[in-house]
Amino acid sequence: MFKILTYNNIAAVGLDRFPRERYEIASEIQHPDAVMLRSFDMHGLEIPETLKAVGRAGAGVNNIPVAEYTRRGIPVFNAPGANSNAVKELTIAGMLLAARKIAPALAYARGLEGDDKAVHTQVEKGKKQFAGFELSGKKLAVLGLGAIGVKVANAAMDLGMEVIGHDPELTVESAWQLSSMAKRAISIDDLISKADMVTLHVPLNDHTRGIINAARLDFMKKGAVLLNFSRDKVVDEEAVIQALKTGQLSAYVCDFPSRKLLDTPGVIALPHLGASTAEAEDNCAIMVADQLRDYLENGNIRNSVNLPEVVAPRVEAAVRLCIVNENVPNMVGQVTGAIAEANLNILDLVNKSKGEVAYTVVDLNSPVPEDTLVRIRSIVGVLSARVI
Repeated sequence: MFKILTYNNIAAVGLDRFPRERYEIASEIQHPDAVMLRSFDMHGLEIPETLKAVGRAGAGVNNIPVAEYTRRGIPVFNAPGANSNAVKELTIAGMLLAARKIAPALAYARGLEGDDKAVHTQVEKGKKQFAGFELSGKKLAVLGLGAIGVKVANAAMDLGMEVIGHDPELTVESAWQLSSMAKRAISIDDLISKADMVTLHVPLNDHTRGIINAARLDFMKKGAVLLNFSRDKVVDEEAVIQALKTGQLSAYVCDFPSRKLLDTPGVIALPHLGASTAEAEDNCAIMVADQLRDYLENGNIRNSVNLPEVVAPRVEAAVRLCIVNENVPNMVGQVTGAIAEANLNILDLVNKSKGEVAYTVVDLNSPVPEDTLVRIRSIVGVLSARVI
């Protein structure tokens, strides 16, 4: 019986992926095998000795101390792309909000007083101040061409926009999904200098923190629109505010309100609605549940932010040994040596690495003796080892 600890309200369709005869799921549970969460902050929490995996029902993992779990050989799963359609639609909505000045126009209309004749007079008098522009024919720069960025780019082209994209880590899968009509920029500066609108779809890490700063804002076309539905810290907030004050930016549309932003004209700040749809929550929960189950039952890894992807078909009647270790020389040799000394026959072996960590899956012809498992766990550099 596997135990799943939940820290947030997880969509029922996701939890239903766990067969109840094999899984116990609760928000308060002792000795969990896995944790499933959304936005709950795990920093500072004690890691249970029984924990084997963490699943975040969303894309970002800033609420999880990933490095700490990596040192314990625990994979952290997320759900990239599961909320991509929701964020895509909100990004397009943000573009329309900025282009047609919808937010201030709504505020103006709500403040109209008097009878129908007075309202009509005020409408005709005031509407010119909300004249905007059409998206068709405008240039959109998309920084980050993952699942969300590709969808935004394709949707923008369907609206008649010219799209320029940049992503130094563009995957083959994303490239296949991206319309051939999208143009490629050779650098970030090349990308943003050509655009009427710039939209950000990058993760927050050491490379992207403050990626849009004062220098890059100055490099953009005067009066451009900046959209940020990634993370708040990928832009320099103070620099954005100054760019709005000088007219370098005509609008900043984001999903991350702050007091300073809310007090700045030209800011359209939404209350973190990117993935707030029933469909996105369902998709994220289903994806993460399936990944956790496949890891717990088969040792397969899909969409882990800290361990390599390893999907190995099970060999019939085989015992599976799963090892997470530091990516250093002779780890596989030491493991197979311990297996050989136990007189176990290897039926299949897969070893892959991701940065400083590696993952090895070994299918064996018979059960692994407890002393052999203890010996493997004692190898310097082995972070975790378990038998399925």
